[in-house]
Amino acid sequence: MFGIHYIKSAPTQHIIHYQAGLRKHSGTGQSFFYFQPTSSIVLIPANSADVPYIFNEISSDFQPVTVQGQLTYRINKPEQIAALLDYSISPAGKYLSDDPQKLAVRLVNLLQVSTRAEIQRMTLKQAVRGSQEIATAVLAGFKTNVDLDNLGVEVLAVTIEAIRPTPETSRALEAEAREDLLRRADQAIYERRNSAVEQERLIKENELSTEIAVEEKKRQIRETKINADLAVEAREQQVRESKLAGQIKLELDRVKLVAARTQNLQTEADAQAYTIDASLRPLRDLDPEMLQMLAVQSVEPRLMVSMALKEIAKNAGKIGNLNISPDLLTSLMAKDSA
Repeated sequence: MFGIHYIKSAPTQHIIHYQAGLRKHSGTGQSFFYFQPTSSIVLIPANSADVPYIFNEISSDFQPVTVQGQLTYRINKPEQIAALLDYSISPAGKYLSDDPQKLAVRLVNLLQVSTRAEIQRMTLKQAVRGSQEIATAVLAGFKTNVDLDNLGVEVLAVTIEAIRPTPETSRALEAEAREDLLRRADQAIYERRNSAVEQERLIKENELSTEIAVEEKKRQIRETKINADLAVEAREQQVRESKLAGQIKLELDRVKLVAARTQNLQTEADAQAYTIDASLRPLRDLDPEMLQMLAVQSVEPRLMVSMALKEIAKNAGKIGNLNISPDLLTSLMAKDSA
């Protein structure tokens, strides 16, 4: 009524009231009356805003890619941006210019420049795989961007949803990746088979090693038994040798004993022979007839008769006839029988 209006802003809206070229009100969540013919109302959003984007770039290996994502920003210096862009509104609450839409375009343009610098340093494969790396680098560049600071805008987040090559290139990459996966699958099968063969070889080697160890233990057992038998045999041989040595020593002692006995007997015989010889030495010089005479005196009649017959036999040539009575022979024979 009469050009007087009432306005009320939300807590997420920064409102500036100019009247006659002078600033009357400024802040978020303001409410006041103003005279419309002489007033200008500037309404700047203080909340965060999301700007989707999509553009094409070229990688370092001259492959085109499409970058798609979202930019999040907010106006942190409303009065500064109000001096650069027209955010004035009509009494109906609509912007009087298209400057608010230009801010998003400016931000996307700055984003594209920063993204281009990052992608041009990468190959196609690196760019496709490095979306997060690119987003991080672009956001770090926005934090130190002087143009944004002069504009009064702060970029909160940069999100790259996808970096896609052209359909033909994408199919080529898919084919390459598919072939690589197939090669890896073949390699995995080959390695698995090799592993199975290797495991089987190890199992056989272990079995052979076990058999060798068992045979080695058996050989050690046999050698131990043989050594034990040899040790027993050696001990028995030592016992036999000791017994034989004892017997040899005994026999040697017996030989010495026999030799000593023989020597004693020989000495005794020599002594007896010497005694007999000494006793017979006087008789060796006597006449045999004298010895016979002496023997006749000391022997029995039968010996005397035999000696007489011996003398007769010696002088048989001188005797013509010799008569021996049967009674004499009978008496001699009877005596022998008795």
